[in-house]
Amino acid sequence: MPDYREIEKFKNVPEDDWNNYRWQLRNRITTVDHLTEILKISKSEKENLEKVCRKFGFSVTPYYLSLIDRNNPDDPIKKQAIPAVNELYNAPEDLIDSIAEDSFSPVPGVIHRYPDRLILIVTEQCSMYCRFCTRRRLVSQLDGMASSKDIDRAIEYIKKKKIIRDVLLTGGDPLILGDDKLENIISRIRAIDHVEIIRIGSRMPVVCPQRITEKLCKMFQKYHPFYFNTHFNHPDEITPEAKRASEMITDHGIPLGNQTVLLKGINDCPYIMKKLVHELIKIRIKPYYIYQCDLAMGTSHFRTSVAKGIEIIENLRQHTTGFAVPTFIIDATGGGGKIPVMPNYLISMNDRKVVLRNYEGFISSYTEPEDKLSRCPGSCAVCKEPKFNVRRGLSKILETNKFALDADDIFGERERRARGEGV
Repeated sequence: MPDYREIEKFKNVPEDDWNNYRWQLRNRITTVDHLTEILKISKSEKENLEKVCRKFGFSVTPYYLSLIDRNNPDDPIKKQAIPAVNELYNAPEDLIDSIAEDSFSPVPGVIHRYPDRLILIVTEQCSMYCRFCTRRRLVSQLDGMASSKDIDRAIEYIKKKKIIRDVLLTGGDPLILGDDKLENIISRIRAIDHVEIIRIGSRMPVVCPQRITEKLCKMFQKYHPFYFNTHFNHPDEITPEAKRASEMITDHGIPLGNQTVLLKGINDCPYIMKKLVHELIKIRIKPYYIYQCDLAMGTSHFRTSVAKGIEIIENLRQHTTGFAVPTFIIDATGGGGKIPVMPNYLISMNDRKVVLRNYEGFISSYTEPEDKLSRCPGSCAVCKEPKFNVRRGLSKILETNKFALDADDIFGERERRARGEGV
């Protein structure tokens, strides 16, 4: 494991400073000149980096930079953190807002794509700007905190929408905010009766694990049920510091999940991904999603084929612990939401049998019952609750007399939700 003291610029940094997240954030590397003091960069590379940084912001913590193997030009940490000239190329399919988040924003900072849950963007700032970020249209500068007015409007929106049961705080990285400001937002959301769970998405356990403190975790613990998702992409990111931060979160009773992005030349290998999920569950992190890389501007060099993701899942399912297998997801272009894309284990079926295969190619069948109709009595208390008895999308066909979905069924509801109406 690299030692920060091996880097000339950091060799005299006291350990107490290095382990202080405020020092890490104050000393982020944000310019090419700053970077050249640490990494060997040729004149032509420097010129290319400066071109990229004029278009997309650059920031990396000293901690994460210290993990780079400076003798490996294909180092997976370096590829995630350091700008590359490939970012200046816009593929024909690249989009500014590839998953149409702006179309689902009824008030600033809120993305309300799904009926019963929403995203609250509390900042557009990160401690490190991942080079593949899907929100790079927003997250590309060293400022961009949500204003108090925007937070107020977002919380009022949540209060009015009784259907909202799940709020995800994200950004940027919410843990850029100080503990008091973060708690102010969380406590106001927790005070809303119909909000059942609060989640937070942060890459700090990976890129600045010093940010995870006892004080922070105790604050989160006050607002259970509270969930934390983070973002490890490669086994090399699971350091003793990251392990300490992750285990501190789970030690406070906070379930911790991981969302990985499938990235060419970084983790597009079944064996790397298998090692990653094994290392994650060793430190009590549940592998949650593997994302197909979005069509964000300047990220085509990171994108793999969808077939590669399916291959990885094939090499995980039944080859390792079941709960270590994440769901492979494509976040649909145009705002269709997360769509699972999995290997096909169903070979054939008729009205009596279902024919299946397992990971070895073993073929088996399951005999259907004589009476295949499942009938809901419709008389139980749960079925009568309005928040559960809702028909949307395909359920309008499956569970009502409707025989087709027209354009208003598919798009009208989405448009109304984007305006904050009818949901």
